[in-house]
Amino acid sequence: MPATGRPRSYRRVLSRAAITCAAAAAGIAASAIPAFAHITITPGSASPGSAAVLTFHIPNEEATAYTTRVDMRVPTDHPIAQLLVEPVAGWTISVRTITLAKPLVTDDGQFTQAVSEVIWSGGRIPPGQFQDFSLSADPLPQGATQLTFKTIQTYSNGDVVRWIDVPAPGQPAPDHPAPQLTLATGTGLAGGTAAAAVPPVSAVPPASGATSASDSTARAIAVGGALTGLLGLALAGLCWRRAKALAVRELPRPALNGDGLAVTGSAPAGAARGAPRRKGASGRRGPSHR
Repeated sequence: MPATGRPRSYRRVLSRAAITCAAAAAGIAASAIPAFAHITITPGSASPGSAAVLTFHIPNEEATAYTTRVDMRVPTDHPIAQLLVEPVAGWTISVRTITLAKPLVTDDGQFTQAVSEVIWSGGRIPPGQFQDFSLSADPLPQGATQLTFKTIQTYSNGDVVRWIDVPAPGQPAPDHPAPQLTLATGTGLAGGTAAAAVPPVSAVPPASGATSASDSTARAIAVGGALTGLLGLALAGLCWRRAKALAVRELPRPALNGDGLAVTGSAPAGAARGAPRRKGASGRRGPSHR
C-alpha cells in the first residue's frame, strides 16, 4: 500500500515556519504599541491670580497592565490657596496638605495650609485608554512663571513611571516630562472676577487647541498601528510560502522501475517467495541411468 501521511521532514519544516512567523508577528505587534504618549495638562497656560480648572490627561502606555494609581505632587514653593479635586467614578481620592510658614491672604480670607499632594487610587485605566483627572485652582499663585506637577504612575504589574523630568532650554525633550502650567499675564482670566467666571469643574470643556492636538496624535497612532499590522501579515505570509517551498524540495523522490514508473511501497506478489514451480514437477531427482 502507498504511504498516506506526509513525510516527517515536511511537517517539521512547516511547524518551524509557523513558530517563526508567530514570533515575528508578535514582535511587530508589540512594536506597534504607542510608547510616546505623555501626560498633558489643559489649559497649558493661564494668568497668575486667576482661577482655573486644570485637567490632566493620563494615558496607559503598557500593553497588558492597568494603571491603578496616580500620585501627583502639587508645587508648594508657590502654593495654591484653594485646590479642589473633581471626583472620578471608581477612584478613591486622597489629599495631603502642609502647613505654610507664611499664611496666604486672598479675597476669600487667610489660608494657613495648602495641598501638597493628590493621590487617585483604586480605579484602573486599561491598556490603550486614558483617564482625565481635574483640579480647581483658586487663585493661581503670583510671582511664578511655571507650575510643575510631578506625577508618579503605577501599574498593576508593579511598573512605576515617574513623570518628573523638567525640560531644560536648548536640550532634547526628556523621556518622561512632568506636566507644566505656564503662568503669563494675559493668557487667562485675571482680577477679582476670575473665580466667579470659572464654571464647575465637571462643566469646563478642554481647550480646542489641546483637543485638536490629542485627536491628531490619536489618528497618527491608529494609522501607525494599522500599517504595522499589515506589515506583520505580509511577513507571516512570506514566511509560510518560503516554508512550503522548502518542504516540497525536501520530499523524497520515488524509486523508478525498468519501465520508468514509480515503485510503490509494497513488493509484487510472489517476489519474496520466489518463482512458482511448474505443475507436476517433483523436487526429487530421478534414478540415475547406468
